[in-house]
Amino acid sequence: MTLVEWAEVVRAELDLAGTDPLAKADVDRVLDLARDAAHSVARPAAPLTTYLLGVAVGQGADPEAAAAVLSRLALAQADGSPDA
Repeated sequence: MTLVEWAEVVRAELDLAGTDPLAKADVDRVLDLARDAAHSVARPAAPLTTYLLGVAVGQGADPEAAAAVLSRLALAQADGSPDA
């Protein structure tokens, strides 16, 4: 089963019929964000950060823009940037 197929199973189980199906690009965006959070902050930050991305998107945030902001934030943690 691919991750896109898995997402469809989850959408059906959660009765998210009113939402658009996830494309591979959507899945890749979430996985990239999870990687950045896990490697730059801490492993448990991956599911937490992706969950918060989902909350933000559910409230109307643009998925691509929000994921980019969160990835930059996570990567800044690893760099020790004062912007973090």
